[in-house]
Amino acid sequence: MRRPERLDDTERKCLDDLCERSPALATTTQYARRLATMVRERRSEHLALDVWLADVRLDGQPELRTLAGGIRRDRAAVLAALTTTLTSGAVEGNVTRIRLLKRQMYGWANFDLLRRRILLSP
Repeated sequence: MRRPERLDDTERKCLDDLCERSPALATTTQYARRLATMVRERRSEHLALDVWLADVRLDGQPELRTLAGGIRRDRAAVLAALTTTLTSGAVEGNVTRIRLLKRQMYGWANFDLLRRRILLSP
């Protein structure tokens, strides 16, 4: 789903027609846009997420209720993702690099050689 302002006329007209035919799709689109805005703008307002969760629970589609249930279970992690600018990208990159080296050396050498290769690789 792109931002509404980035849709061209044909896409906007098609989406409007679909939403007119299916009220469930219109509702789902509104909730998805609200959530996307919260994530994109990294809103730190706890109330905005709570309001979204309550709205989905009251009148959302079953699939959205499932999503909201997952967000509710991991509420602390979701709020941390919305409020902090820190990411684990560097760590994940190193983990990926180490896994790649491990797969390349599978069956070829012992742990000492793997360790040396990990430490010396760029």
